[in-house]
Amino acid sequence: MFGLDTTGWLVVSLCAVLVGIAKTGVPGVTILVVPLMAAVLPARTSVGVLLGMLILGDLFAAGYYRRHARWSHVARLLPPAFIGIVAGYFLLRVVSDQQLRPIIGVIVLVMLALNCWRSVVAGKDASVPTKWWFAAIMGFLAGVTTMMANAAGPVMVIYLLAMRLRKVEFVGTGAWFFFIVNWVKVPFSANLQMMTAESVKLNLTLLPAIALGAGVGILLLKRIPQKLFTTVVQLLAAAAALRLLF
Repeated sequence: MFGLDTTGWLVVSLCAVLVGIAKTGVPGVTILVVPLMAAVLPARTSVGVLLGMLILGDLFAAGYYRRHARWSHVARLLPPAFIGIVAGYFLLRVVSDQQLRPIIGVIVLVMLALNCWRSVVAGKDASVPTKWWFAAIMGFLAGVTTMMANAAGPVMVIYLLAMRLRKVEFVGTGAWFFFIVNWVKVPFSANLQMMTAESVKLNLTLLPAIALGAGVGILLLKRIPQKLFTTVVQLLAAAAALRLLF
């Protein structure tokens, strides 16, 4: 499939495990997956293959954390995310991923800085951004970035951190949001020839590796303290944003 050699198969298998871990345990680990996939597959093909892997990972995460999702946040984010997906679809026709990436990186870094200021300088009593426009902006950015490069993870990290969710609610809410959003992206990706029968076949071949990663992620989340969890996802989000810039 896709002319993968032994090294290529090892890389995509590792990526499948990392996707499983990211979906059920440590959001942000997919920062490692995007460049690895692009290293062994053509860029647009890698986006389509990764989408299929993410959908399979969503099945494990949404099923396991189905009782922990905060549906009020999911409902608030979905409408602007759908608009963002449509915008991302049309942008893919005229704007390259390379042109959009630095803009996304700057936005995420600014939001991370604001989040750090809120929690460190303003203190624990700082107000949580609950205005409709905050969810609208974050949902739209998530929709655009996930459609163009499966890169909405840092955006969602910022929103969910701002909502001060417990780690299981953090993962559960994110899991259901992406479970819905990634399925919405399928017809758009198929129309752009990014998701094909061959990419789906590769995804199904990698299902055992994704399941393995999902199991590892569940075990990690049970053992990682809340404060460490928050620190790790912020660092991964920052690393993802810096990678988008450079």
